[in-house]
Amino acid sequence: MRLFALRGAISVNRNDAEDILEATSELMKAIMQRNRLDPKDVVSCIFTATNDLNAEFPAVAARALGFDRVPLLCAQEIPVPRSMPHVIRVMLHYYADDGHEPAHVYLGDALALRADLDAAQ
Repeated sequence: MRLFALRGAISVNRNDAEDILEATSELMKAIMQRNRLDPKDVVSCIFTATNDLNAEFPAVAARALGFDRVPLLCAQEIPVPRSMPHVIRVMLHYYADDGHEPAHVYLGDALALRADLDAAQ
């Protein structure tokens, strides 16, 4: 077993608590499924949200999915001019077998953020 990190992102329709929670849940479920992970494998998650998303913490959705014993952190993304609005990003640290290949996950409009990653599609 070794420590891995992977990235993911998803676009959110509106700055609404329900939309933020639904999008974060969709992202985290896709990450866990594509990487065959369980919350017990996860060491930590760092979530960022663009400054136009402040109606809820993305970590709330992760806790509801079983990440209640995982350290979670939410932060605001740097508001770079011309950056994509309404995006939640995550960096997830986890343990997996040595031969594991991390599958990064980008969903919705956030696909455009890392179209260069074949594994993100």
